[in-house]
Amino acid sequence: MSGAEGVFSIAGKLDRLFRATSRPEPSYMTVAEAIRTGQGVAISHTYIWQLRTGRRDNPTVQHLTALAHYFGVPVAYFIDDEVTRRVDAQLELLRSLSGAGVTEIALRAADVSPDGRKAITEAIRKVWESEHPDG
Repeated sequence: MSGAEGVFSIAGKLDRLFRATSRPEPSYMTVAEAIRTGQGVAISHTYIWQLRTGRRDNPTVQHLTALAHYFGVPVAYFIDDEVTRRVDAQLELLRSLSGAGVTEIALRAADVSPDGRKAITEAIRKVWESEHPDG
């Protein structure tokens, strides 16, 4: 894959979705099994591998829809390059936030009272201000 063809090919898009998910990325068997049991769509791990590596490049709408649903993106991600750009930017932001520990903070904050969340927000603001005095 090179240039725009690789970036906007089905294989390139599917590869980015695999890499953008959890660490370690899910196996082809895990994805296929989740789609079969969760969505009732017949798909094999080999077929998913073929799509990701570009050995197959003409998936059915049913398979694209199932893969999009599994990865939590709109099916237009695979069809519309503008949607691809927007989703990729959101995935990159999510990856950055996750790497910064923001996800853990948000998940823990979701399980505290509204007053507790206000205190957390205030504490974060104070830390930020102390580290960015010119901000």
